[in-house]
Amino acid sequence: MDNESSSNPRALVVGLGVSGISTAVRLRQIGWTPVIIERAPARRTGGYFVALFAGGRPAAARLGILDKLHDRNPPGGARYEVDRAGNRQRGAGYGSLPGSPWMMVRSDVEEAAFAALPEDVEIRYSTVPSRIEQDADGVDVTLTNTADDTSVTERFDLVVGADGLRSTVRSLVFGPHEKYLHRLNYMAVAYQLPGPLSDLHQEDGAILMEPNRSMWIFPFDGNTQTVLLNYHTDDVDAEFTQSPSERARAAFGDEPTGRLLGQVLDALDTAEDVLFDSVEQTRMDRWQRGRVVLVGDSAWCVSLYAGMGVSMGIAGADLLGTLLERHPEAVPRALAEWERTLRPNVEAFQENGIKQRSYFVTASNLELAIRKAMTAGLRIPVASQLLKRLTGMDKDGQLKDTDIAIA
Repeated sequence: MDNESSSNPRALVVGLGVSGISTAVRLRQIGWTPVIIERAPARRTGGYFVALFAGGRPAAARLGILDKLHDRNPPGGARYEVDRAGNRQRGAGYGSLPGSPWMMVRSDVEEAAFAALPEDVEIRYSTVPSRIEQDADGVDVTLTNTADDTSVTERFDLVVGADGLRSTVRSLVFGPHEKYLHRLNYMAVAYQLPGPLSDLHQEDGAILMEPNRSMWIFPFDGNTQTVLLNYHTDDVDAEFTQSPSERARAAFGDEPTGRLLGQVLDALDTAEDVLFDSVEQTRMDRWQRGRVVLVGDSAWCVSLYAGMGVSMGIAGADLLGTLLERHPEAVPRALAEWERTLRPNVEAFQENGIKQRSYFVTASNLELAIRKAMTAGLRIPVASQLLKRLTGMDKDGQLKDTDIAIA
């Protein structure tokens, strides 16, 4: 009989983000003993905008996370298309995309997930895996405390890598990042504004769209707005040789910024919690090997343009627990069945992330003209109703609103 057939099999969960916490919650629900390790010295706070689609909400409810969340999209707010000269007109916001997203910031979801985590789950901060070796019955992991540079080797029945796009677990078990990360040649800069903007009500959002660069301002009920800057690059590595503020200003050029874009860029100069990263997808032939499995962005990052990172992280964790509970004496079988169930959805969302890139940042004057025409159509009642009906029939949107974690 396998090692995991004993009471309370032990799992190492690497990463204290949404996927990692959700995985630990689900494993605890089925009687496992999860141990979470996190590279950072403490739990993160703050964050940029994220979306929780209807397809991820049932899983969040089953994990005890959903009752602490709500849609923070201000009900009375307007969405504007703007330019540098200060002109603006009503436009289409994130909610115009197919699907039914709840808008929130990253810390909303992480705090809700953390609140659902039982108090007896052990969390070790400033800790990373430095070696992973497995056999048929378990996994030996060397854990390194980066605060005091000490190491210890422990044995687990399962290792879950939920440590993001540049996963340490993935590099140790599956190989270097270069094998799996697919660059889209765009950069994303996301951060929270320190206060209201001069030309925009706090409940309103705005989009400035230019070829190869864009500015999105997302409003949130009860909070200041967050910003997402996108821009194209031919050399991703070169982007990391300067600060986010320097690179963003260079991307938006020497032309006068105007007041709104100028204030947004000025806020970036002093922003404390900034996401500055290349837009990439994780593409792998398999997400599990023996008793090691990857969950969330470490396995399948669909890119922020698909908007399914949070939903897939929660749903993937929920489904993982379901399959492990179904096959308690055969961890490798459970992981293989989990992947077969989840992979078709992930591949569809990755394709959607490629298609929706032009909605977030246009690559040419032609794409920009098409987007402006669609936005103008939304201001015409008859055309607006037709576009909304077509959006409601979109297969990708319907999939985003389907319970992903059903096996």
